[in-house]
Amino acid sequence: MSLLEVKDLSVRYEPRSHRALDAVQDVSFSIEPGEFVGLIGESGSGKTTLGTALLRLLQRPGRISGGSITFDGTDITHLPEDDLRSLRWRDISTVFQSSMNSLNPVVRVEAQFRDVIEQHSQLRGEAVTARIRELFDMVIIDHKFIGAYPHELSGGMRQRVNLALALALEPKFVLLDEPTTGLDVVVQHSILENVRRLQAEQGFAVLFISHDIGTVLDLSDRILVMYAGRIVEEQPAAALLAEPLHPYSKGLLGSYGDPRAETVRITYVPGRPPDLSLPIVGCRFAPRCPERIARCTETDPPLVPLGAGEAACHVAQLQREEGGTGEHGAPTRTFEGPQFVKTAESSTRALRGDVVLSVEDVTKVFSRRRGLTVTRTEAVTDASFVLRKGEVTALVGQSGSGKSTLARMITGVDRPTSGRIVFNGPDGEREVAGFRGRALRDYRSDVQMVFQDPYSSINPAKRIGYILARPLANYHGLKGDALRQRVEELLEIVALTPSDRFVNRYGYELSGGQRQRVIIAKALAVDPQLIVADEPISSLDVSIRAEILELLNDLVQTKDVGILYITHDLLSARMLADEVIVLNEGRIVEQGETLQVIRNPKDDYTRTLIDAIPNPF
Repeated sequence: MSLLEVKDLSVRYEPRSHRALDAVQDVSFSIEPGEFVGLIGESGSGKTTLGTALLRLLQRPGRISGGSITFDGTDITHLPEDDLRSLRWRDISTVFQSSMNSLNPVVRVEAQFRDVIEQHSQLRGEAVTARIRELFDMVIIDHKFIGAYPHELSGGMRQRVNLALALALEPKFVLLDEPTTGLDVVVQHSILENVRRLQAEQGFAVLFISHDIGTVLDLSDRILVMYAGRIVEEQPAAALLAEPLHPYSKGLLGSYGDPRAETVRITYVPGRPPDLSLPIVGCRFAPRCPERIARCTETDPPLVPLGAGEAACHVAQLQREEGGTGEHGAPTRTFEGPQFVKTAESSTRALRGDVVLSVEDVTKVFSRRRGLTVTRTEAVTDASFVLRKGEVTALVGQSGSGKSTLARMITGVDRPTSGRIVFNGPDGEREVAGFRGRALRDYRSDVQMVFQDPYSSINPAKRIGYILARPLANYHGLKGDALRQRVEELLEIVALTPSDRFVNRYGYELSGGQRQRVIIAKALAVDPQLIVADEPISSLDVSIRAEILELLNDLVQTKDVGILYITHDLLSARMLADEVIVLNEGRIVEQGETLQVIRNPKDDYTRTLIDAIPNPF
């Protein structure tokens, strides 16, 4: 008997101010005990809605409109909340997408662990403390952080704490919803390998929701591909890699490249998923599909057995029926779509621009007092580098290495303990730490930041149109029709189309990837000279990542803007950055042209980062 069995599940949203839509439609699959199943798809494809429905955590205006969910022989589709409460944490657990919002900010981490463990198990006192330490070891966090508050941890550490909480009671089923979004590749690899090891030892099943197909292929036994609310392909991981059946799966695979190559080409899927609030005729992917035929625009393809799994594609079915020799040709593995290309020559040319900002021997020390004890942490030590117009500089390092601390100092939010940061503006060289009042306001029109977490960066009480309109009104004085037109242009630039679907929506109505695109649009609103982008694509699916990277690259080329691109993803750094700076424990350990650093790393830490890059091929 399957541990989890989903049959014809549908989820419908019925908001008061918008048209109703079916975010999940007729989804069926099963998960066996101890099986690791990946669920991939674009932002907004229904992955998180499906996961939330499986956990019975849907909130209005969403509801399960059809189908059934059976867990361990019990139909939980309409099970009362009191009965569900005994299953959660003990038998069913989860890691939510946003690490920043999943922990109570006013309760120490240890107390949150103790609450879960004591509520659902017989452990008490020292036994609970020992279990908490064991869990911290499992997710590679020093024991000194057990007594910390969530705000004292980096984003990656908070996500690791969430993962440890999910595994605290050895559940039968764990739903991981983008569990490694805030983590660098080294920690991501280590944690997911630990999850795999623990799964083998304890026998729990996993549904791993992600847009990172490389990581999913590395870990999963079987993969479900979701598009526009439906499962369009299901195959064992090895079979999907060797012979993807659906064109959408081919597009996702094409979004990866080898960062060591002289020229890197990444293919992405053009267009956007359909509006599920409107009637759809034919295949949902047809408007974006390079393989479509007339039948695709007329008839919705069913999910049928093909190859080693199942797929919902007319062309794939016809090709295999014809043996690859008919009018529809032989099956192909590649996606014939637009490409984003980065050459070594383009990076070399960029390194000749004028300096817009220089960081000179900067050190930042944080002090924390508890009683009579003062603890000092040196987050950044003697950092020096320059940022140029028309150049992208990547700041690469693990979570907690000091990347975001440097970003806050560059934007004037924090001040260096020693050293200086100098901005070369229209009034000549000026030290950022000296800006006050009007000068600081003007500086922030020249230097904008894209924050790491899209969930806490958008005011939940304001509509998207208002959020984008404020900087336009404050810095450019736009009003009326001109203001509305510019807001719509910004939404179109970051691929939130059609724009009228998003202007009047709230942040909580958007997926994680859509929220991050709003943040990027807000940064672009004031036409800055320098953008400090702190993990700007970490929450985006792979097809959107390439477009956002290409957008940022075009911005550099056409407007001569400089970008400090903070990331742990060396592939995206290779695609966008001209120069890379590797930061380890607050110190710069390597610096140089991106391709040279990736091909010939001189520091052991840089080699570790490169070795941890997921490579599905």
